[in-house]
Amino acid sequence: MSDWNDKVIAEFRANGGQVGGHFAGEPLLLLHTVGAKSGQPRVHPMMYQKVDGGYAVFASKAGAPTNPDWYHNLLANPQTRAEIGTDTVDLVARVATGDERERIWSAQKAAYPFFAEYERKTTRQIPVVVLEPAP
Repeated sequence: MSDWNDKVIAEFRANGGQVGGHFAGEPLLLLHTVGAKSGQPRVHPMMYQKVDGGYAVFASKAGAPTNPDWYHNLLANPQTRAEIGTDTVDLVARVATGDERERIWSAQKAAYPFFAEYERKTTRQIPVVVLEPAP
């Protein structure tokens, strides 16, 4: 997965936030995290949804039974940043709950049905993480 991510990251940066292939034309950002255990910087390409006051990202891991590492990294270190297009923004992560989560998650599944397939593949509730501008 690392080689694939590295190629997406390089293409994103070389083309002002645009990539081809699976993510062509989709809203994509590069999320920067700090490893919860290692303390090392990490970069993760992922789809996002624009929400009031920020962005939502989805810890789907393609429907795997466990949450992705980046999710655990954000729980441990919610101060983060993301590259969106040609901009880099400082953000704070929080997990959406209740009605907010349901509204965002439902919109994502409606716009991108493969997220609904991820949900069907797993028994866990896929976390929705809201990234808001850092104060």
